[in-house]
Amino acid sequence: MQDYDEAVAFLGQWGRFQQVVFFMLVASILPNGFGAFSVVFFADIPRHHCLIPDVNLTEDWLNVIIPVEVIHGEEKQSSCSRYRLDVVRNLSAQGFIPGRDVNLTELEQEGCVDGWSYSKDIYQSTVVSEFDLVCSEQWKQPFTSTVAFLGVLFGSFFSGQFSDRFGRKPVLFATMAVQTLFTFAQIFSPSWTVFCILLFFGGMGQISNYVTGFVLGTEILTGKVRVLFSSMGVCLGFAVGYMMLPLFAYYLRDWKSLLIGLSVPGLAYLPLWWVIPESPRWLLTQGRVEEAEAILRKAARWNKVQAPQVIFKDYKEYVDEKETQLKENHSIFSLLKNQDIRNTTVILCLVWFTLSTGYSGLSLNTSRLHADPYLSCFLSAAIEVPAYITCWLAMRFVPRRVSTICVLLLGGVSLYLIQLVPKSLPSLAVALEMLGKFGITSGTSLAYAYTAELYPTVVRNTATGTCSTVSRVGSCIAPFVLQLSVFFKHLPYIMMGTLAIACAGAALFLPESFGRPLPQTIQEMHKRKRIKWPCTARKQHPKPGVLFESKL
Repeated sequence: MQDYDEAVAFLGQWGRFQQVVFFMLVASILPNGFGAFSVVFFADIPRHHCLIPDVNLTEDWLNVIIPVEVIHGEEKQSSCSRYRLDVVRNLSAQGFIPGRDVNLTELEQEGCVDGWSYSKDIYQSTVVSEFDLVCSEQWKQPFTSTVAFLGVLFGSFFSGQFSDRFGRKPVLFATMAVQTLFTFAQIFSPSWTVFCILLFFGGMGQISNYVTGFVLGTEILTGKVRVLFSSMGVCLGFAVGYMMLPLFAYYLRDWKSLLIGLSVPGLAYLPLWWVIPESPRWLLTQGRVEEAEAILRKAARWNKVQAPQVIFKDYKEYVDEKETQLKENHSIFSLLKNQDIRNTTVILCLVWFTLSTGYSGLSLNTSRLHADPYLSCFLSAAIEVPAYITCWLAMRFVPRRVSTICVLLLGGVSLYLIQLVPKSLPSLAVALEMLGKFGITSGTSLAYAYTAELYPTVVRNTATGTCSTVSRVGSCIAPFVLQLSVFFKHLPYIMMGTLAIACAGAALFLPESFGRPLPQTIQEMHKRKRIKWPCTARKQHPKPGVLFESKL
């Protein structure tokens, strides 16, 4: 069978057609960047304490009616209790002075029976202050993030299979519409429960269009441009969107205004339906050769080159001989049919799970890094830019398996070292956390490209979606992993670091895809030789920089 890259070589690699596809797909990723971790702001917990109703109290008693607690060695006002108001009112009326006439430690305390007073120093309002998700209801705050990631989990699972069944393009735009509509609908939530339901459906579209757009670009683009797109293009699009998030949040400090600001840009992507084409590779696997050729002839006109009279002659013969095979409906079970594919799938799922747990945990932790959450979020987003550039360089010159092991070890060891930093050097702890995120982010970018290279076209989106689905389990538990800091401040870092180092060992058993063409069918994936222990391949790699250009 003729190699796809060879068949479309007449287009070149960087003509007008490829440029439009590249930049339009990268632009479609921007809303994912500023929407993925918007929960950091609209569900953050403002400083709060029990509301003191307008009663006749002296200034001395107003200043001490909220008890002081010691948290992690620091004295802070209690967020969930106050001294009994009726007792304090009587003592104030009798002229007693707190601390002189009355021992405050002997006074009885009560909960916030009149509600809470929330600081507006940073936020005008958040979901937490809107629905009082504090004290006995505080479990709802991390669960709000979990609900969003659960939506992403379900969206990743179904969108991958729908994309392999119905095509990349319709699923891409359907999930973009879901993300935009349900994000906007959240502002009308009358309760936390309704908000979470809408957040779940919004999450279903959140990363699903990212995965679908990633696969679409990977299949349309060829050669070095494909490597640039899959390793850095979409990732930088996400990072730029992520860096825009604190800008949105800084100027839109009310949670409803923020959600409106995040959803409206989605409307700008409707015209892209007439610009972004379907994947010719996917059309070929469905036996729709004429439609694939029509797209490429249009691309040839855009690039001002002459298309051959018959572009896919060999593919037509291939479809005639193996039509049943190509039109077979594949599902998630195709990833478990044979031992080699099954082992690869299990290891990749473990790697994705670890990377997602670390990435989500470190991203959600940004509000605790610095007194200014907007600056913290920007730093967390900015560190992703060099991470993606490093990933792109690694993909050009370093085998995938070696790169994966190195970034996992870098992330894991950096997070482990945080617990050894003395309290007098908080900047060093932040630097190690950013280095850990650098490694985890590089691994996340690499995982998308690595997975897309290992699996054939007929199940590529299903495989990527399945791995993304498993990874979202890690995202779902990440908010609660951060809550473990209540028992030991550095326990979340220890857990995330342990997972990363363990996965580095598991990655030793992954096959290599560096310098090999994208497989088209399950049978072609079966033929791929596995790499022997520890790091050498049976097949010698081609020279660096010619990824995906070998012949079948």
